[in-house]
Amino acid sequence: MKPLRGWQLPFLQDPCFTDLLPLLQRSLLLQGPERLLQRLAPRPSLASETFVAFRDPQAPLGLVVSQRLNRSGSCWQIQHLRSGEASLEAGEAGRMAIEAALVRAAIQGSPNAASWIATSPGTDSTRLGLLRQQGFQQLRHETLWRWEPPQQPLDLALPAELELLPLNRRTALAMWQLEQAALPAQLRQLLDRRVDDLLDQSEQPSLMLLDTNRQQAVAGVRRLRPGHREIPELELSLHPGWQHLLGQPLQLLLEQCASGLGEVLIRSDVLQHDHNQWLQSLGMAPEGEEVVMARSVWRRHAPQTSQVVSRKLEAVLGQLQPGQKPIPTPLGR
Repeated sequence: MKPLRGWQLPFLQDPCFTDLLPLLQRSLLLQGPERLLQRLAPRPSLASETFVAFRDPQAPLGLVVSQRLNRSGSCWQIQHLRSGEASLEAGEAGRMAIEAALVRAAIQGSPNAASWIATSPGTDSTRLGLLRQQGFQQLRHETLWRWEPPQQPLDLALPAELELLPLNRRTALAMWQLEQAALPAQLRQLLDRRVDDLLDQSEQPSLMLLDTNRQQAVAGVRRLRPGHREIPELELSLHPGWQHLLGQPLQLLLEQCASGLGEVLIRSDVLQHDHNQWLQSLGMAPEGEEVVMARSVWRRHAPQTSQVVSRKLEAVLGQLQPGQKPIPTPLGR
């Protein structure tokens, strides 16, 4: 189990890996400059981290690609976990053992990460079981919707108290506050997303509806930067207190953000029945379901630290033992 090196790329011609080659090449190209920058100033890695499992260097058994989800490096995601044809010789149990070892290598390779995110198709019970064995727990069950937006976006006059604004550095705080209100508390804590992270992960056009009376973003749609999917993805956020916007105001946001795109993907929680019915009414078709899994990395204090604390405590208690000389106290003046 070793980090990917450039000389290994020609051996990753297995059909299970070929679609990842552009990503792996880009990651290797970034590693050199990143090592130099980290020597000048310690900082989290920008490039993807890849570990390869192999018995024979010319026949990789599998690989895992992980990527940090925020600038601080506190949250990472397992982007890809693949087994090659060479792993078939080990049987199903052997393949699962290889994938489990790859997940552990990825986690150990980023020791400063406090949490990990992974996704799996809802129907892949084998992958879900493997992630649970590695300490991941289910956070959300999502439906993926495929949508062909109309060529002409909806022309609608918004209510007087709402203003349509683009996402930029001036408005990013309002969008960040909206997402903090819309995300489940546990997922919000694990993602540990800041305003700069929001801007890093967004493309234009990304839009929001601002309540001008309270100067508060109440709905927003972000066009996400390209990930591991070929189809662009939009992320929809709606403030819990503004569910009545589920209709033409949100449709306006979606259509304007999807302008110029042939097809897009949109995620929703399977438990949000009203939300899902509305998405379906716009002509969206369910593409499948994904389970979002998360793992927190708990760290124990270093042993030497606890020993130091123990010695200090013993010293304090020793002063209170009978037979010891009394502790001198200052005389009052």
